[in-house]
Amino acid sequence: MNQSETPTTSGDSAAVVKQGGRKGMKAKAATVIGKQQISPDLIRLRFSSPEMIGTELPFSDHYIKLFFIPAGADYSWPFDLAQIRETAPREFHPVTRTYTLRTFDSNTGEFDVDFVAHGDTGLAGPWAQRAEIGDQLGFAGPGGGWKPEASYEHFVLAGDEAAAPAIFAALEQLPAGTTATAFVEIANNQALFDAPSSSAINLVWVPRDGATHGTKLIEAVREAGYPTKKTSWFIHGVAEMVKETRRFLFVDGGVNKEDASISGYWRLGMTEDQWQASKSEFNEENEAAERAALEK
Repeated sequence: MNQSETPTTSGDSAAVVKQGGRKGMKAKAATVIGKQQISPDLIRLRFSSPEMIGTELPFSDHYIKLFFIPAGADYSWPFDLAQIRETAPREFHPVTRTYTLRTFDSNTGEFDVDFVAHGDTGLAGPWAQRAEIGDQLGFAGPGGGWKPEASYEHFVLAGDEAAAPAIFAALEQLPAGTTATAFVEIANNQALFDAPSSSAINLVWVPRDGATHGTKLIEAVREAGYPTKKTSWFIHGVAEMVKETRRFLFVDGGVNKEDASISGYWRLGMTEDQWQASKSEFNEENEAAERAALEK
């Protein structure tokens, strides 16, 4: 879905948001201060949020919830989501999209977010394409809960463009003496973009070249096999790939679940709202299938 206008701001820089039953969630303002096309499909926006100054982010997979205002809505940022839900038609409620922080500077409150953009497809991508310096929107967060721990010797990380920011942030935070293999799925060899590099990192680009999202990625992970070192796994991206990777790890490979962070960021044919509404059921079905396979 496209927006006809970029959210603007006036007055206070924050608003109290009530969403998903979480009362009193505080939404912050983010101002666009930089824009860069880092690949044919990726736009990197740099945001400034003074309220984030001094915030300590200990993990490598921190994410935020961006609030987008639908076209035709008669309000702008800042807004009270609870009030809007009570008074505005449902089609004019703010739409939430989740994005991982690529970088964050606690001294300045500045952070980078990478957006996948394919013309007019989707909501956040077109907004990022139109975004100009000074544009603002609201966001909640950050959340997060994983980082490469020194108790492991090796890390295997895999994901598509949506997971690349978290993967690259983790590679930049590798504990001394550890190594990592990272598989990053991209559209094709023309879609490469800057990535961390060191003697401890083996980065494998996996071009889709027209294949269904995730299929080439799981093939690459399977082909690499199971490391002999004590390994932590970080697997995130399209849900269909995650399902197959779970079986590869937990059923075929006997990997302990506490050694893996694995989750679907999105699902083919679904909006984020649809995916989030069905994600618990999807996970339960996967776990049931894995238990059944192990019992055979």
